[in-house]
Amino acid sequence: MPVLLDTGIVYALADRDDDWHDRCVAYVRGLREPVFTTVTVIPEAAYLIRDRLGRRAEQSLIRSIADRELDVEDLSDADWERAAELMGKYPDIGFVDASVIAVAERLRLSSIATTDRRHFTPIKPRHRPSFGLKP
Repeated sequence: MPVLLDTGIVYALADRDDDWHDRCVAYVRGLREPVFTTVTVIPEAAYLIRDRLGRRAEQSLIRSIADRELDVEDLSDADWERAAELMGKYPDIGFVDASVIAVAERLRLSSIATTDRRHFTPIKPRHRPSFGLKP
């Protein structure tokens, strides 16, 4: 089953000084499954990477997508609807997190790779009691 990466993981992989960097690199290197993210994560991660690490780091992110090292999942109409529903039910989560959850539910994933325990822990997905949060 492919592994869905949230913004924090994408950012931590790029920033060697991030507290999560070593853990995320080890986690992703140890995976046998392909990794992917949502189309909504990319602008958020690209902004953070460019703002904090510079344009070359941002270009590296986009190159990794162009080279198919990181796949990107579009949102379906149902994902947009579910994201809006999740934002109403869980007022602390924003659109990007809600869209990641919606895609994870649609694909019936058991876990999400994220550094954001605060926003993802309270979520009760439709298809299981909770998501496993990795790493």
